[in-house]
Amino acid sequence: MIIIQVAGGLGNQMQQYALYRKFLSLGKVAKLDISWFTESTRQDRVYAKRQLELDYFDGLQYEVCTEDEKRALVGDGSLPSKLMQKVKGKLFPDSKKVFFETDMYHPEIFDYENKYLCGYFACEKYYADIMEELRESMRFPPSGNPENDRLAEKMQQKESVSIHIRRGDYLDPENAAMFGGICTEEYYDGAIREMRNLYPDAHFYLFSDDISYVRERYRGEAYTAVDVNRGKDSFYDIWLMSHCRHQICANSTFSFWGARLNGNRDKVIIRPWIHKNSQKFEAAQMHDLWKGWVLMDKNGNVV
Repeated sequence: MIIIQVAGGLGNQMQQYALYRKFLSLGKVAKLDISWFTESTRQDRVYAKRQLELDYFDGLQYEVCTEDEKRALVGDGSLPSKLMQKVKGKLFPDSKKVFFETDMYHPEIFDYENKYLCGYFACEKYYADIMEELRESMRFPPSGNPENDRLAEKMQQKESVSIHIRRGDYLDPENAAMFGGICTEEYYDGAIREMRNLYPDAHFYLFSDDISYVRERYRGEAYTAVDVNRGKDSFYDIWLMSHCRHQICANSTFSFWGARLNGNRDKVIIRPWIHKNSQKFEAAQMHDLWKGWVLMDKNGNVV
């Protein structure tokens, strides 16, 4: 059995679910572990309060592992159990039952039979071949807000481009060191320029956790700041992004999924060349792992 830990924000949860569906498509027995959201004391330190948002989707189907199934792979959490697993892992490396993601892409995981997987699995290559299936399964319930429907209809009437600008917690010192300085103003200027070269009449819809900033910086008839979904309803911003014909992403899995759920076969997706500052950019590798996506550096140059 393969058990995938679900953790993090909505975009990360969607990726872990997508990997789960990939294993099922390969004929593997796979389940999700959602205990990260329910344990009263967890060791993980997250950047924001998170909830299990997979259940926001309309009838999303998945199977959750039992405590016994999880314990069979990770142990019972006691000190003797941890020590035993550590010793066993050193003596017999192939016997390790817990896998931690350490690179952008781990093709070896698809050969596993009994493993507990921890990671975010953001790389497009993991599940690109089942994306149509994922679009069908990740259905959004009606929002109840007519503004969403009005905007979605307008987005589909012309060459629309969603732009996701994440600031908020990315400006906090502990996060800025990891995620800051990647999606610079020059990055967005370059991405907009690239889109305008392809679609001179493009209209840009701006999504951000700092609407005041985007309204101040992006003025004119070519821009619309989207500010109709707040709090829990921010979930619907992914739905709206996916109704645009093209996407300019932040280094955020939230906007990656706005692009992935866009079913336009002629879409252009621009994403930053790296996701975090600890990542070393290797052009050939990134173009292989993100086929069809346009990669742009912090200076606004296509790479």
